[in-house]
Amino acid sequence: MSSQSNILSKKLDIIQWVSGVEDIEIIEKIIKLRKEESDDWWESISENEKASIQAGIEDADSKKLQPHVTAKKLYEKWL
Repeated sequence: MSSQSNILSKKLDIIQWVSGVEDIEIIEKIIKLRKEESDDWWESISENEKASIQAGIEDADSKKLQPHVTAKKLYEKWL
């Protein structure tokens, strides 16, 4: 079975299951999950996180990059 057909099969199983759900709490949880998954993650992070990401993009655009090995050595005590 291909990956695509496996995904389709799982989607159909979910659709069939949801169509039989009568519990409003489960339906509300599904709706909440759908909303959370469709929200733009950028809107859910702090201004400090946004600034940090933007600084990283600017550094990358300016070719101010370090090799992975260097970063790994710098942060190895936290990894």
